[in-house]
Parts: sequence; C-alpha cells; structure tokens
Amino acid sequence: MERMLGWLRSRDHQLLMIANRRPSHRALQTGLGTWLSTVTHMGGASFTLGTALLAALTGTAAWSIAGWQCIAAVAVSHLPVAVMKRRFRRLRPYQKLPNINACRKPLQDSSFPSGHTTAVFAWLVPVMQLAGLSSAASLLMPAALLLGMSVAWSRMYLGLHYPSDVAAGALLGSAAGAGAITLLPL
Repeated sequence: MERMLGWLRSRDHQLLMIANRRPSHRALQTGLGTWLSTVTHMGGASFTLGTALLAALTGTAAWSIAGWQCIAAVAVSHLPVAVMKRRFRRLRPYQKLPNINACRKPLQDSSFPSGHTTAVFAWLVPVMQLAGLSSAASLLMPAALLLGMSVAWSRMYLGLHYPSDVAAGALLGSAAGAGAITLLPL
C-alpha cells in the first residue's frame, strides 16, 4: 500500500511540474500567464454565485432553474471542501516543493481539495445540462467547458494545487452539480 501511495504521489508531482511549467517564448508566457491568472478567479464564489444569481433572477424559465441549480450546487459543494481542508491539511505545492512557480499572493490554507475547481464544476454541470438540452444554449457548451478546464489548469499553473487536489475538486463539484439537477429538475 505504501509503495502504491508513493507511486501516486510521484505521478502527482510529475503532472504538477508539467502544469506549472512556463512557456519559453516570452509572448506565449505573458498571454498564457495573463489568461490563467484571470480565469482562476472565475472559480471563486463571486463569479460562480454571481452569474448563477443573475441567471436565476433575470433569465428565461430554464435559465432561472439552472441558476438556482448552480447556486445550490456551489453552496452545498463547499461543505465537504471545508471539512476535507481541515481534515487533510495538505501543504500547497509552492510551500512544499522546490522550483514551483507561484502567483504573487499565494493562499495559505490547505491545498486539498481545490475549492475553486469544486465551485466551477458545481456551476458547470447545470450549465452544461441546459446547453445540452437547448439548441440556442448549445453554443455556450464549448465556452463553459473551456472555462471549467482553464480554472482547473490555472490552479496548478499558479502553484496553488496538485493535480489530485484539482481532480478531487472536479469530482466533488460535479457530484454537487448532478445532485442539484436531480433535486431541482428543469
């Protein structure tokens, strides 16, 4: 068991180093860094709950329900995140590993799981469901998926999370989103 955990930890660190690497071309590094430093905040409460509330209060009937699903999913998903962060107390990559590129104002709380990834995936699942059901909203699907994946990648690029933190957040958020869809169907 210990050997398997060591292997998983090693792969987690290897994947992190790939995600955290900066491009060698200056223009690409600047563009990617700007995009990921900006999009990472779209996994926060202000964006996920703000856009969901806007949809819930001003959207069509379907968008209103999807907005309430998003609000419920994001709110509920943060309960297990808070419990797990206190339980596991995992140091963030920039705190533990040498040669990690970190953002300017790195977070100090526990790394596992990624709360931003959890929130964006909790928000993403109801949005993707609506996009899949509506031809008008289907144009939104690639953009929403790109946003969710970019937030997840940004957390590693900024040195704030390991791939396993992000994967756990994506699973928690997706489960909360699926639960909200089940409890508040369109």
